[in-house]
Amino acid sequence: MSFSLDSCVPAPVCEDRKMKMNSLDSIVDIGKYLGDSSKADWVAQGEPVVFQNNVLLTMPKDSVGTLLSSTVYMWYGNVKARFKTSRGAGVITAFILFSDVKDEIDYEFVGTELGDAQTNYYFQGITNYENSENITLSDTFANFHDYEIRWTPDKIEWWVDGKLGRTLQKSDTWNATSKNFDFPQTPSRVQLSLWPGGKEGNAEGTVAWAGGPIDWDAPDIQKSGYYFATFSDVEIQCFNAKSGPGSNSGTSYWYKDAAGTNDTIVDGDKRHTIASLMATGEDMDKGKKEDKKKDSKDDDKDDKDSKDSKDKDKDNDDDDEPATIPGGSSGAPSNDHGDDSSDDSSSGSGSGSTPKGNPDGSTDDTEPADTTNCETNSFNQDCASSSSSSSSSSSSSDDGKGSNAGTRNGASALAIIIAGGALFWL
Repeated sequence: MSFSLDSCVPAPVCEDRKMKMNSLDSIVDIGKYLGDSSKADWVAQGEPVVFQNNVLLTMPKDSVGTLLSSTVYMWYGNVKARFKTSRGAGVITAFILFSDVKDEIDYEFVGTELGDAQTNYYFQGITNYENSENITLSDTFANFHDYEIRWTPDKIEWWVDGKLGRTLQKSDTWNATSKNFDFPQTPSRVQLSLWPGGKEGNAEGTVAWAGGPIDWDAPDIQKSGYYFATFSDVEIQCFNAKSGPGSNSGTSYWYKDAAGTNDTIVDGDKRHTIASLMATGEDMDKGKKEDKKKDSKDDDKDDKDSKDSKDKDKDNDDDDEPATIPGGSSGAPSNDHGDDSSDDSSSGSGSGSTPKGNPDGSTDDTEPADTTNCETNSFNQDCASSSSSSSSSSSSSDDGKGSNAGTRNGASALAIIIAGGALFWL
């Protein structure tokens, strides 16, 4: 892994988008995404499914849920989502903005507090428990609500059903110690997620905040095979400044300095697509098909000569080791409301387990991904799974079936794109 700024693949700039969540056509599995934001609206980890013309984020028993991340980034602007949350102790539904340097703007919903929407924000992942405020509303599991974040360089507003619920002024976030505004200010992806805050092994603080330990034999699990949150619509409106901060006149955003503040963002025209999951910001074409063909020819020649060189190479085992494709994770997790000694568990925690059934109690015959060796408290692409999972299927049917996403070996394009999160540690 490189901590060089050049190793980070630029991120697609903001685009106005109205996304009807009634199909998996615009959702691509993270193991197949190569940075082309024109080909999909969302990158998925875990198991999104379609049911009654809505997309469900699902969380089967003993899994870590589902995460959808937008393929475009927002640098200020408005984002609105219409959805119903999940429910139950330890069950967290989230609608957030999350940047590569861990700036974050949140709506989070605890499954035992269905009359509250928790709002929160973070600057570069720094925890401050005084940042959270609640908005009161009707049952979030039974009812659809419209949740909106209006984000400008000067303030953040949280709206519910067309009514202003909270305002944060940038001027109120001044940190006299660091001489900086602790205010979210960098290009961010929209993230929709369902994750088990009350999962066994999570930090005590996380479990307590999540309403207690999760019940993997709850009625929703028994009936449908999973906990679920129901998403109907998402709309992104860019800030559209003529120049930064908040512009989107180029094709990609990147950081010119490790400080990771809005004055270090460049809105330009660097390429943001990669040729394969082996590529990096320093070699965007690594692993492309032409190289593979050339390698195949070279391999044929090597096979021809291998008999003569076999004895020579016997004592040089290190030279014979194949190059490894670097593993990647889904990216830096959002704040987990735990303590400093805990493992990271994020609003984006999710699993590749396949759901067993549908919210109406029916079942399907989709085979689950093999995630036996995967860590279940975070997204992890490094687990030694032997399954060959399929990508998100293009389906708009209402049968409750979805992609068998699983977790995957190898680096993902999204992992490379959000490697900018490493800037925080420089």
